[in-house]
Amino acid sequence: MPGGGEQDAQAPSGSVDGAKKPSRAGRDMRSAIAVGVGLGAVVLISLFTVRQVFIAVVAAAVAVSIFELARALKTSAGIQVALVPVLVGGQAVLWLAWPYERGGVLSAFVITMLVCLVWRLKDGADGYLRDVTASIFTVAYVAVFAAFAVMLVVPEDGTYRVIAFILGVVLSDTGGFIAGVLFGKHPMAPTISPKKSWEGFAGSMVAGMAGGALTVSLLLDGQWWQGVLFGAALVVSSTTGDLIESLIKRDLGIKDMGTLLPGHGGLMDRMDSLLPSAVVSWLLLHLFVP
Repeated sequence: MPGGGEQDAQAPSGSVDGAKKPSRAGRDMRSAIAVGVGLGAVVLISLFTVRQVFIAVVAAAVAVSIFELARALKTSAGIQVALVPVLVGGQAVLWLAWPYERGGVLSAFVITMLVCLVWRLKDGADGYLRDVTASIFTVAYVAVFAAFAVMLVVPEDGTYRVIAFILGVVLSDTGGFIAGVLFGKHPMAPTISPKKSWEGFAGSMVAGMAGGALTVSLLLDGQWWQGVLFGAALVVSSTTGDLIESLIKRDLGIKDMGTLLPGHGGLMDRMDSLLPSAVVSWLLLHLFVP
């Protein structure tokens, strides 16, 4: 699933001791663009062939993201996620979202919680609450949120619902990045994510609302003003998702969740905007175009 990540940047302070001056983007843009286009192509192919393949794409992304988050928690903070129950339960959450929607998601999540509670018993009391809490958090944050993307694709017009969701996140990311690079001067959350600026957020909002108005009205037969609200909500959820993961990484003392994707970091670093935005997309589209 494409999207996510730092949505804007400010100009770096310059090179030191003759070192190569970094780009204003702050990352390898060629690799980032190539990876983003590749991920987008995979999603589009799955949506326009057999929609169930999209679930497989989401399921693979969730499995990798869970592994990255669990590894980061263990290596950086000594927190032991119950990886087997979390991976299996996360897949159950996703695959039950297609036939049973919210009921299937809730049932799989609750059963996974119970298994995590029992699984950790063998290691004793030391750190029990910490590890169990982290395990349940991982399932909820990654798998349950991603299940809303699966539920988006269930209706007959599900392909276009997913496109509206992903395009909204991508436009928020792109608009914010461009505006932040060109005009970013006022940090939005300097202690959490110094590269984010209010100018970048404004760029995200303009691009997101314009994209939402077009996708909701043209692809889903909704009203243009519903699309504007949809796009604005996705900008807020995308930005919030970025900040949440930035705070998690700062708490763990790491820069990225992984190194799988050149120019991006780990896959979990791409999922940060998408996960909360999937929830917001399903809720609003369920309301606007039921």
